[in-house]
Amino acid sequence: MRPSVTPADLEELGLRRDASKGLSSRLNAAARTHSKESDPEEQVQLWAAFRSIVTRDLAARRLFPVHEFLFRFAYAGLHAEDGPPPAWVPSPERAGSSNIGRLMRELGISSFQALHRWSVQNRDEFWATMIRKLGIIFRTPPNRIRDPRSDLTRPDWLPGATMNIAETCFRANARKTAIVYASETSAELHRMAYGDLRRLASRVASGLERIGTEPGDRFALYMPMTPESVAIYLGVVLAGRCVVGIADASAPEEFARRAKIADAKAVFTVDSYVRDGKEHAIYAKVVEAKGPPAIVIPADGTDHVQVRRPKDVAWNDFLGESERFDAVACRPSDASNILFSSGTTKDPKAIPWTHTTPIKSAADAYLHHDTVRSDVLAWPTSFGWMMGPWLTYASLINRATMALYVGSTTNQAFGEFVSRAGVTMLGVVPKLVRAWKMAGTMEGVNWNRIRRFSSTAEPSSPEEMLYLMFLAGYKPVIEYCGGTEIGGAYITATMVQPNAPATFSTPALGLDFVIEDEGKAAQRGEVFLIPPSIGLSNDLLNQDHFEEYFARTPQGPNGERLRRHGDQIERLGSGYFRHHGRIDDMININGVKTSSEEIRSVIANDRVYDTKPIAVDTDESGQHQLVVYAVPTDRSRVTSHELAEDLRATFQKRIKDRLNPLLAHIHEVVLVEELPQAGPGKTQTMKALRRDYLARVAPK
Repeated sequence: MRPSVTPADLEELGLRRDASKGLSSRLNAAARTHSKESDPEEQVQLWAAFRSIVTRDLAARRLFPVHEFLFRFAYAGLHAEDGPPPAWVPSPERAGSSNIGRLMRELGISSFQALHRWSVQNRDEFWATMIRKLGIIFRTPPNRIRDPRSDLTRPDWLPGATMNIAETCFRANARKTAIVYASETSAELHRMAYGDLRRLASRVASGLERIGTEPGDRFALYMPMTPESVAIYLGVVLAGRCVVGIADASAPEEFARRAKIADAKAVFTVDSYVRDGKEHAIYAKVVEAKGPPAIVIPADGTDHVQVRRPKDVAWNDFLGESERFDAVACRPSDASNILFSSGTTKDPKAIPWTHTTPIKSAADAYLHHDTVRSDVLAWPTSFGWMMGPWLTYASLINRATMALYVGSTTNQAFGEFVSRAGVTMLGVVPKLVRAWKMAGTMEGVNWNRIRRFSSTAEPSSPEEMLYLMFLAGYKPVIEYCGGTEIGGAYITATMVQPNAPATFSTPALGLDFVIEDEGKAAQRGEVFLIPPSIGLSNDLLNQDHFEEYFARTPQGPNGERLRRHGDQIERLGSGYFRHHGRIDDMININGVKTSSEEIRSVIANDRVYDTKPIAVDTDESGQHQLVVYAVPTDRSRVTSHELAEDLRATFQKRIKDRLNPLLAHIHEVVLVEELPQAGPGKTQTMKALRRDYLARVAPK
């Protein structure tokens, strides 16, 4: 027998006394109708009834604590084997009309689980189907989808084909809006049609030819996500050249390092832009870094820029005259984009995307995000992160619209932009949702057009994702996890399965994985991918690809060749999964990935003999804090609280100035006499140091 929701319960959550009695009466009537507390189906129905009641109540509908209390109340009898509690369940009609629903009817498949099995048992047929549905353009069609003679560690996709993936981005009507855009300095909506985007991209491509560059040359893109940066990205690809994506938040020396690794011939950048009321001078960072020649775009609201070096050129002087550029035909395996991730070495991994990688991005958007032509997709990002190209291809190949905003995304002005732009899918990182929840920034903003969210970059919490759903009247959150080396996700949610906050409901279609712990199948452990799949990288620019992903990996349960990925995954009841962060020494804080060694290199100073940065889940939320173990040069000060705090401030400033401001929050500096060693000159793993730190802070 369920307990009752009392007026006192609701008053404690912020509801006025005069409103509490009537609401509690309606809620208890619903609870009596769905009285089987341990029945999962009754729990789902009770939550749906509660949600309907509370969202119609003028006093309670904007009080998230009331919603969260009722969610927990409805699922109080849930057992672990039943899986996590769903906050959104698709109707049969909605599931049937989705892109996945239509694909299932086309194939004569009756369940999503059967569809996934088909997609991994018939991978070539699956990708042939997606290439057809996405309308991928070829100059020369492939002989087949995959050369069966090629090694699974390095598959040859679309053998015999020639193509340029940028061409597939312009299949929509030329008058249709490709990009809707606003910024912190100009709230007015600006729109760029597909035809205008193609013309500007063509002028970029012809400009590259005019200055004497060759197909295969690489060009850095170091600026925020704007219509111009999208045109630059597509123009470089149209010209058969290769984009080098570098996050505009990167410090000058990090920009210089990445430009050097990729051998960028030039850099496209912007004079400056405004975020959080502050001017961010990006071109000045290029000059400070002594970077390659720059093509400089004027600041927002201006039409002129003063270049500072002899080989630099203003945007308008660079652009070619021709608005019709015939795309350069490329091999499917040719690099179109270099993106950076991190392993456990000092230099970031340079990962090439080929002309096939975007097929994975667009397919994931079509299937798992149910993208259709009427959609408007927004995801605060840049071309320095894989979600920049992902958003471009997800939107444009699917003939949808992308929404771009330059400025602070934590302020209500961004929420109003999402509303006015008619955004139907909003992508987030959990840190952003956390900021909205703490400040109540987006409460009261009309997000009725949104029909789903997507979340990536770091593990999310159920409370924050339930809050995100609440902001738009309970729309699902597609948890989406993969990486630069995948071109999309290996694990995700869908619009045809119940949606439980902060969980995944399926491996991505066309991919599968196993979970192992110390070489044995496990419910929680390290995830290994089962190749092949379009999107999985075949090369690294500056490291040994086979060594990074395939060397010394275990065999799958049926003898499969497994690919290392390095995430920690837990299998829950009813087919759900939860992500628990990275297994190895990668640092992932606030969605920014780097290596422990890369942070160590920027915080080195005379007052410390050695350091080891680690990421620690201090409260079992799956969200990590940055902790630095440090050996002071003066060992007599190992117990000095003053030194630890002083070092913390110094480290934070160096990370902000030399690496990335988003990483510049250190939870604690732990002073030790020496770092634990795992061998000659080799520091103990982050996993071991995490155990050490959690033991230090555990209640005595």
